[in-house]
Amino acid sequence: MNAPSSSRTDQLAELIADADSVVALTGAGISVPSGIPDFRSPGTGLWEGIDPMEVAHIDVFHRDPQRFWHFYGARFATLDDKKPNAAHGALVELEQRGILSAVITQNVDCLHRKAGTRNLIEVHGSIAEAICLRCGSEFDLSETTRRIAISDDGVPLCDCAKPLKPGVVLFGEMLAPQPMLEASTLALGAGVLLCVGSSLEVYPVANLPALTLGAGGKVALVTQGPTPYDKDAAVKLDGDVVSELGALVAAL
Repeated sequence: MNAPSSSRTDQLAELIADADSVVALTGAGISVPSGIPDFRSPGTGLWEGIDPMEVAHIDVFHRDPQRFWHFYGARFATLDDKKPNAAHGALVELEQRGILSAVITQNVDCLHRKAGTRNLIEVHGSIAEAICLRCGSEFDLSETTRRIAISDDGVPLCDCAKPLKPGVVLFGEMLAPQPMLEASTLALGAGVLLCVGSSLEVYPVANLPALTLGAGGKVALVTQGPTPYDKDAAVKLDGDVVSELGALVAAL
């Protein structure tokens, strides 16, 4: 039988207070309270009824940019006005208090940036910029959105007339090596890796908790639903992410 949530919160607070270095790893679940659906929840997930390989693969971008941007244009429009929630704010407070060393995120929604996280590793990139693969030009989110709006077919074009690609890692692409190297180094040095709102199923990011455990650190989970690390975690909180992180900040 699981311990009551309050005692598990106290356990996590003690674990963090005793750690030399605490690093957070966040996934889609931390942004759900901001009105952004996660990927796989039945009925609400982003990929519900959609094969991501048919709309969000790098080959689709090259082969059929109109099909690609029909999906991504709607995603840009959905994310543009979203605001950080109190769970993002809780991590900012922990960073400001010198408790949290860094945030590694799988999310591309820029909400950690908006919340004020300073040491942020975005391993899957972000929607903050779009790039031209021909000439290397970059455009910020507002300009990309404007170019989507004025395009006849919904494909934002560079000044050189080539389709822009969102600055996120698409299916079929390798992660940028530098952010992953930074994330791996942080995980190896973490006394506690605090995994928030992630199913920890998408590799290579899902291997970060194994690096922490292998180096003698602890893994703590604040997420709903099962993960591959449930048995190895020092503690798991599985309630609402805003409530759980709020209670953790109060306990510290």
